[in-house]
Amino acid sequence: MKSIWMGTAIAIAVGSMTVGTAVGTADAQKASPAISKALADPARVDQQGDDVRRKAAEVLAFSGVKPGNVVVDYLPGAGYWTRIFSGVVGPKGRVYAVWPAAGAKYAEKSLPALQARGLAKVTAEVQATNLPTSPVPVDLFWTAQNYHDIPNNGAGEPALRAFDGAVFRMLKRGGIYIVIDHADAAGTGMSGTETRHRIDPAAVKAQVVAAGFKFVGESTVLRNPADDHGKAVFDPAIRGKTDQFVYKFRKP
Repeated sequence: MKSIWMGTAIAIAVGSMTVGTAVGTADAQKASPAISKALADPARVDQQGDDVRRKAAEVLAFSGVKPGNVVVDYLPGAGYWTRIFSGVVGPKGRVYAVWPAAGAKYAEKSLPALQARGLAKVTAEVQATNLPTSPVPVDLFWTAQNYHDIPNNGAGEPALRAFDGAVFRMLKRGGIYIVIDHADAAGTGMSGTETRHRIDPAAVKAQVVAAGFKFVGESTVLRNPADDHGKAVFDPAIRGKTDQFVYKFRKP
């Protein structure tokens, strides 16, 4: 996916904060009853075959999502995570599955299909803005395999600063920001975001912390040491098996 943030007005002052040293591991965490129930929902039979590969139970447990939460699923694709979140947050929660205005073309097929499901407590829409917004304060902002697209087409770090700043403003105090993406080799920074569709995890951590977030930890359940990071994520030899990082940040 090409960058959809190019041209966004950027005028955000961001603070900095020392990176936290705690590292969480989802391997040792069990899914809550709410997560287990949502994953077992018979209405998800068409997507349950992906749950093991995506380590859905472990990643969701690591995020801490729970009933009553307000969740934003940013650039939700076909709605895999949105559908699960709908079951987890329950009748007192809310899920916003959103595409930015400049990414409307990516929602042309997915959005009507997601809306047609009539999922409880889900608002699925293309937003009127390019930077994410929410009508209410958010408990969890979730973006999976999209963060590497933000600096593309010359948008660079200013686009990342704008995006992370927008997420910071949306979240409640103590709110969680989850970034899942394809890992690039250490020291590569953002050099592979357009060609290999990967990003150096250290670059993500530095950027998000610079926006004022505290780094909580990493889940290693999607890590794959057999991936040498040299291939594009769409290469048949590695597609669906890439080394991925799951980072968790908190708004102080």
